[in-house]
Amino acid sequence: MKKIIYIFIGIAILLIAYNVTFIDFSNPMEGQSGIALIGIVTAACAILLMLILRTSLKISKKHKI
Repeated sequence: MKKIIYIFIGIAILLIAYNVTFIDFSNPMEGQSGIALIGIVTAACAILLMLILRTSLKISKKHKI
């Protein structure tokens, strides 16, 4: 399970890097730049959820004596 979490985090980081290439920094909220920003936020949320899952698995292992 731990390996899968790190794979998803890696994929999310790659998606963030890919979406950054589509951002037009002079006008970031129009056209494809807006869609890219949504993709970046979505990937960041996925990373956060995976880190929460990893933490909850660590806690559950400590309480299973």
